[in-house]
Amino acid sequence: MHHAVPLLESAFHALAHGQPVALCAVVATSGSAPQKPGALMIVHADGRTAGTIGGGHSEEAARRQAQSLIEGGRSRVQTFSLHGDGEEPVCGGTLDIAMLPLSLEHDEPRLRRAVESLRQRREVHLPLRVQGEAGLVEYHLRIEAVPTLLIAGAGHVGAEVARQAVRLDMHVRVFDDRADLLSPERLAEPIVGVPGPVAEALATETIDPNTYIVIVTRAHKDDQAALNAVIASPARYIGMIGSRRKIKHVFDNLVAWGVQEHLLARVHTPIGLPIHAVTVPEIGISIAAELIKCRREGGTKGPAVTGPFPVSTTAPGVLGEPVG
Repeated sequence: MHHAVPLLESAFHALAHGQPVALCAVVATSGSAPQKPGALMIVHADGRTAGTIGGGHSEEAARRQAQSLIEGGRSRVQTFSLHGDGEEPVCGGTLDIAMLPLSLEHDEPRLRRAVESLRQRREVHLPLRVQGEAGLVEYHLRIEAVPTLLIAGAGHVGAEVARQAVRLDMHVRVFDDRADLLSPERLAEPIVGVPGPVAEALATETIDPNTYIVIVTRAHKDDQAALNAVIASPARYIGMIGSRRKIKHVFDNLVAWGVQEHLLARVHTPIGLPIHAVTVPEIGISIAAELIKCRREGGTKGPAVTGPFPVSTTAPGVLGEPVG
């Protein structure tokens, strides 16, 4: 499940039951900050929160400010300094946080549509309209779609990576011709098991730039067939387990089959970050860490937040502000 889904659900469920809430979003940072632009927190009128914008004193101050804004029905952008004083440990930067009370009429339907899109693994764009120092401004918030992880092989390593990837907000599909390894007792929901010949099943998958592929089958020939099935795809990440000798053997065979060497150069192998992993959990962590590294460095669809943009009060209503 996308990490933003329960957060946004808590907001529209509260609104539907007549309970006021406010949305807090990090829209800009400077220096060292505990969160990046795009971090979200929902604040309920009674002080309960969902999500986080960094924790510590700045989050507590934003929570209290958001509660007062709920009572007054106004929005604002506020800069929180993280320099601190005395012995208080701090990051040393600043956070610009947009805080806006949400309304049942204008915002609850948009939040429901956003959750539905995220559940369907589609990217969401939310405009946040708030009062700035110079008047009404709008930020554009982009919530990335959930990545898909395809794992070829449901053995010990494949199962370990699958379980860890679920915690990383990835949609996980595991392929193996041994149906017993795909049982719900071993790979519980939301992991999806796909039984049958691995390479054939992979060849029918819809693979896009938000797809990650981990190849960890039980045999070299199966790894080779799986890699051949996906090597020309636009997947964001392809990784294959194995020794350097095995990798060379597989690559040489694929080149002999006509696979171009520049395609093989993009394969992460030996798979995982080099942390001297030995046990299955350690190997799983090294692979999951490499997935995170690939996901977070470069190649994204742009910043999570853009703006502020000046707007007219007669512009169409958007999240946080009704039509003027």
